[in-house]
Amino acid sequence: MTIAELDLADWRRRVAELYAAVRAGNDPARAHARWRAVRDELIGKHPQSPALPGDAVRSAGVPYWPYDPALRFELPLVPAPPASLTMATDGGNVTALRLIGRVEVPGPVDASLDVWWLRQYAGGLFVPVRDGTAGETSYGGGRYLLDTAKGADLGGGPDTLVIDLNFLYHPSCRYNPAWLCPLAPAGNTVRAPIRAGERL
Repeated sequence: MTIAELDLADWRRRVAELYAAVRAGNDPARAHARWRAVRDELIGKHPQSPALPGDAVRSAGVPYWPYDPALRFELPLVPAPPASLTMATDGGNVTALRLIGRVEVPGPVDASLDVWWLRQYAGGLFVPVRDGTAGETSYGGGRYLLDTAKGADLGGGPDTLVIDLNFLYHPSCRYNPAWLCPLAPAGNTVRAPIRAGERL
C-alpha cells in the first residue's frame, strides 16, 4: 500500500465511526452537531479532503442550514418495479445501481425518493437527492443522503430507513472538478427546496 491508500482507509474509517456514533446517539440534533464538527475537521485538514488547497471551507468550515427536527423520519421501504442504472464516475469508470424500493417522505417535503443498491464491490444503499435548492444554495448536481458503501448510514429497522435530511452532504465533485460523482437521477429529484444539511 502507498501512503495515499492508507490515508483513504483512514478517511473511510473515520466516516464509518462518525456515522456509528450518530446512530448510537439518542439526541439527533446533538449527533448532527458532532457530524458537522467532524466533517469540518476532515474537509479542512485530512489528506483525503476533496476540497482544493485554498478553498475557504478548509479554514472556515462547511456551511450548513440549522438542524430542523421536522426533517427527520423513519420510513418503510416501499417496493418499486425492477430497474437498473449505470452512471459515470471519475477516471472514466462507471457505477451500476439496482433499484430496491423507495421511501415516501412526508411534508414539508412531500416527495418520493428512490433507494438504490450499488452493485460493485460489497454493495451498499445509495440515496442521492437533488432538490429545489440545487444550483442556488446547494450544489447543482444534488447532494447525498445515504451512501452506505462509504459509511454514510443513518440506520433504521428491518424494513425501514432513517431519512434525516439534515445530513444531506455535497459529493466530492462540488469541491473539486477533477471528481465525477454519480448524481441524482429523476427518481431522486425533489421539486421542493430542502433547506437542511450542507449548503454553498
